Amino acid sequence: MKTGKVYLVGAGPGDPGLVTLKGLECLKEADVIIYDRLLDERLLDLASSQAEKIYVGKVAGEHHRPQPEINRLLVAKAKEGRTVVRLKGGDPFVLGRGGEEVEALADNKISFEVVPGVTSAVAVPAYAGIPVTQRGLASSLAVITGHEDPGKADSSLNWEKLATAVDTLVFLMGMQNLPEIVAKLVEHGRPPKTPVAVIAEGTKPAQKTVVGELDNIATRVKEHQLSAPAVIVVGEVVRLREKLSWFENRPLFGKRILVTRARHQASTLSRLLSARGAQPVELPAIEIELVSDTKELDWAIAKLDQYQWLIFTSANGVAAFFDRLYALNLDARALKGIKISAIGPATAEALADRGIAPDYVPAVFTSEGIIAGLKSDDISGQRFLLPRADIADEELTRGITRLGGRVDEIAVYRTVPAREAISQARQMLAAGEIDVITFTSSSTVAYLMAAFKGEKAKIGTAKVACIGPKTADSATKAGLKVDILAGEQTIAGLVQAIEDYFREGA
Repeated sequence: MKTGKVYLVGAGPGDPGLVTLKGLECLKEADVIIYDRLLDERLLDLASSQAEKIYVGKVAGEHHRPQPEINRLLVAKAKEGRTVVRLKGGDPFVLGRGGEEVEALADNKISFEVVPGVTSAVAVPAYAGIPVTQRGLASSLAVITGHEDPGKADSSLNWEKLATAVDTLVFLMGMQNLPEIVAKLVEHGRPPKTPVAVIAEGTKPAQKTVVGELDNIATRVKEHQLSAPAVIVVGEVVRLREKLSWFENRPLFGKRILVTRARHQASTLSRLLSARGAQPVELPAIEIELVSDTKELDWAIAKLDQYQWLIFTSANGVAAFFDRLYALNLDARALKGIKISAIGPATAEALADRGIAPDYVPAVFTSEGIIAGLKSDDISGQRFLLPRADIADEELTRGITRLGGRVDEIAVYRTVPAREAISQARQMLAAGEIDVITFTSSSTVAYLMAAFKGEKAKIGTAKVACIGPKTADSATKAGLKVDILAGEQTIAGLVQAIEDYFREGA
């Protein structure tokens, strides 16, 4: 059997956006992924669903697998002829024991490549607004393990020289030994008033930074209840944080926002929330399932030439319709001569992905908006096809019928409760761990409230944000107080409304 190859890939310090392009390519090609603790598991979602994923994380005082066992595992998987990614936090060669792992591979004549990652020693201070070097302020940098006990007799660190020879000192894995590190630096000549920053959960939505000086930082960290993992920065560059802080100054920083969209749709909303500093909690209230009986849709597709209008009210409807169209060996040419409407930009974008530019997108992204636009046309006697959800309301159908149109409304997908996710949501809401609940459809309201058996008190202190008036009406009828309503009924509009709400001091 041909021996495989191992890629030692640096995943970066926590923010999944900091992984390199080559690292992503390796993940997508991997047969086996052997990964560490402290990684954002969204990186694993980028790998093939067929890839074997093996966790070998380490916590202080508790190793899931000892290092020699990890080395043997890398060798064994490669000898099976597989492509292996060893996914490590930060950079594999910066206090990450990556050198030991490739030594084991080299000793066993296993082919390997090293894909460097963004080290937390530089990235975490940067996310806290601290450049580790600055002209005229700091021209030298040392990255030091904080894991080694400074008090032990045989320390490999030369504290006497280290304390004053380098402008900026960055300690990794040093939280447990912070008091001892401070004491050693002061003992060997570093001024007690030297600025220090301790950054926990760096580059992640939960990032927290405590600033002090050598003579008080240990006390301040204890007062703020910071815990590992954390990066310790010592030096004059810490003073720049007050002016250069950016990550923690974003408008929604630290807000935990429940994303209740269907699982496959949650990424767009989560991405926009993350960009504004929020911590999205993807606990979808619903899942989307295609209807199993397609006879009615197949009949409509076979008679497309009899329709004058095809109206889509969601991206899900677009996906379901075109999946069936393709399954019947047809394509967009079958829509020749039919006017197509999309209820809003997200639906229009789903159509554009299939090469279709809608003839009409209303200015107001609602059923009322579509009906208002149709009033300017004489649609009397015209036939409309509406591929929709099984629980869609009748407002659009009734409006078209009042204008003289004939409507064939066909359920092409259905929404079902995501029971496991809702159970998790109940626990987090009851514990007061959610700041905002987002509702992007009436079905998400219905299913979440059904899970709570109609007891609105179980949402705790969380604010309620709705994408549009119809969803807000459903929330109100369910007994909820709607705190935030999107001005523009899109995902981006919903996020903007949440941002505005907190900016105004709510």
